[in-house]
This record gives sequence, structure tokens and C-alpha cells, in this order.
Amino acid sequence: MSSRRLQLVWSIKQEPAAVIKVAFASTDRLRVNQHFGAAEGFAIYEVTPDKATLVGVGEFAEEAMDGNEDKLIAKVDFLEGCAAVYVMAIGASAIKKLMAKGIQPIRINEVDAVDDLLAEISKAMTDGGVAWIDRAIAAQTKAKAEDRFANMEEEGWQG
Repeated sequence: MSSRRLQLVWSIKQEPAAVIKVAFASTDRLRVNQHFGAAEGFAIYEVTPDKATLVGVGEFAEEAMDGNEDKLIAKVDFLEGCAAVYVMAIGASAIKKLMAKGIQPIRINEVDAVDDLLAEISKAMTDGGVAWIDRAIAAQTKAKAEDRFANMEEEGWQG
């Protein structure tokens, strides 16, 4: 018989209960100041209830706003895995492409600083009540549970 081990969850260093990735259309990573379709830069953060960490930066060439739907593909692909993207403005076709990938577009004013938005997201992760954050955490929790049971099955656990 092969050996098995049991370790209580609270006895090991815990990863945060939830980590969501959020992007900001920004040229300076200080404030949201770009239209999605014309965005020259995105900053991606991993956010937990305790902190936010910059994990990615994408830069894109300046492109014409209208009549160039191909420009959206690279941007949407770059944002894969994000729960939301904050923008100053966004067109209907971009909204459709993002929503198909499970990314919530959020329009805000340029006066909103990225650091303030990150703090609001962290607080909402603890307090709840923000629909897209609640959905992202629920989806992540469901995926973790499915992974856990798949891993147990691979190890040969019998119920």
C-alpha cells in the first residue's frame, strides 16, 4: 500500500481565500485615462482583501479608433483571466468581446486613481455587495472545489 498523508488546512500556510485579477486602461499606471479600443497601455493587478500586486503591463501601438476591430483581439487576449477592466470609455463590440471572455468592463472617470480603485476592490472583497466581485469570487471558489475533488480522484481517494 502506498503512503498517504493528511494535513489540516489551517496547519499550513494559507493562500488568500480569493485573488482576482483586475486591469486598468492607463498610460501612467496612476489613473485610468484610456478608451478601451484606443488604449496604449494596461496594468494588471492581482487583488486580495489585504493587498494589490502589479503582475502585468501591456503596451499597444496607437491605432485608429473607428473601423479597426482587429485592434480589440490582442487587447482582449492580453486581459485573459481578468475579472474586470476599468476604462474611461468603451464601445459595444469591445463590451461584447470582453463579456464573452468573462471580463466585466467598468467605465469610470479619469479622476479616479488606480490606487484608490484597488483599495475599493480589496474592501469589497471582504465586505461583499459588489456584483462583479461577488461573481468572480464565487466562480473562483467553485473552480477550486472542482480542482480539489479532481485531485483527490487522481490520488485514488474513494468515497
